Amino acid sequence: MRIAMIGTGYVGLVSGACFADFGHQVTCVDKDVDKIAALHRGEIPIYEPGLDALVASNVKAKRLDFTTDLSVPVAEADAVFIAVGTPSRRGDGHADLTYVYAAAREIAKALSGFTVVVTKSTVPVGTGDEVERLIRETNPSADVVVASNPEFLREGAAIRDFKFPDRIVIGTSDQRGQKVLSDVYRPLSLNQGPLLFTARRTAELIKYAANAFLATKITFINEIADLSEKVGADVQEVARGIGLDNRIGSKFLHAGPGFGGSCFPKDTRALLKIAQDNDVQLRIVEAVLGVNDNRKRAMARKVSSAAGGSLRGKTVAVLGLTFKPDTDDMREAPSIPLVTGLLDMGAKVRAHDPVGMEQARRELPNIEYCDNPYNCALGADVVVIVTEWTQFRALDLARLKREMAGTLFIDLRNIYSPQEIEACGFIYESVGRGASARQFRPVRVRSDIPNGSVDVSCEAPRNEDV
Repeated sequence: MRIAMIGTGYVGLVSGACFADFGHQVTCVDKDVDKIAALHRGEIPIYEPGLDALVASNVKAKRLDFTTDLSVPVAEADAVFIAVGTPSRRGDGHADLTYVYAAAREIAKALSGFTVVVTKSTVPVGTGDEVERLIRETNPSADVVVASNPEFLREGAAIRDFKFPDRIVIGTSDQRGQKVLSDVYRPLSLNQGPLLFTARRTAELIKYAANAFLATKITFINEIADLSEKVGADVQEVARGIGLDNRIGSKFLHAGPGFGGSCFPKDTRALLKIAQDNDVQLRIVEAVLGVNDNRKRAMARKVSSAAGGSLRGKTVAVLGLTFKPDTDDMREAPSIPLVTGLLDMGAKVRAHDPVGMEQARRELPNIEYCDNPYNCALGADVVVIVTEWTQFRALDLARLKREMAGTLFIDLRNIYSPQEIEACGFIYESVGRGASARQFRPVRVRSDIPNGSVDVSCEAPRNEDV
């Protein structure tokens, strides 16, 4: 089938490349001339594992192309996907639909023959109605069905999520539209890709409801982490204990500095505005946003408290800046309020991130950036792990300690065990792990030590030790 993908941001580029890999003929359209020129040169504007190779292979196979002019791709398309940005509107938190509506008007002018126009962007309930109205107003003779097909892609795992989805939500009651989109996703049938057909407004709400629920799980376990610290419990064991209940599940029950990224903060705010516009109170979602914002700001105070109540004149090494690993996305990253708070408290901040430092410089220009974690820790009084990159899970702890001036190690992602870090002479602080986290010491028994003695070393656990 022929597909036009309007927008080459995260959702548009990943979706377009994956559709092309299914065997469809895909043209990705973007008004940004420099971005399209870069894509023609094989330069990918975002970091997503495997995306560069996927794009290159499908460009080489002539199934994927890029252009700034949507007229021809739209005229030839069986399905046109709108995958442009819907950022939070300044002042009120509503999703800004300027780009969606502009795309709808341009698409309408170029339509030829029966076409399904699909909103892939995350949009408020009722947006599809307005898109359809704009298209029919601009081109009354258009033979078109407007559908909703929200994306559920995790940054860092987007290609796998697209090809092995939990569900594919398609919002249209039109049988012709259902047929076209069933054909678009037909390659997934071998993998038993579950297509869920709903009304258009239902599909739009599913996306917001899903993100709000996941944000609620994160915020819930973060509050339980605070309680765990006070009562001497271990939040990781609490999370495992409740996560084994299949009614709850273990995902998104990892305590940390709060959620960020392009979806959860923006979508929960937008959902609140939708509810307010319809005179409905979503008190749980409102609380989730408030707790998360407060938590991110509290992380700098946590560091200061662990350092004795003052950071003035001290050097803090921050490991990890992006909101999660395997992405260069800095949007709403917990590192931003953390670093800002540290600077406000008089600390000198040095930072390292495996791929996100170029993006971070735009948000945090007044700190020193380092090319590896050990240079970052050089002379530091405190080391803080903010993002759980794989590279930080296997640090040479003895080397790290030699580079530091101080001994305070703060792990905001709980990726190390207290015993492991303290055995190397660090003072260790984590999230939600009270006294019981130190009572049950995991040990590694080495066969080369007489009588099976316990080996407590200053090395991070290797794969074979886990």
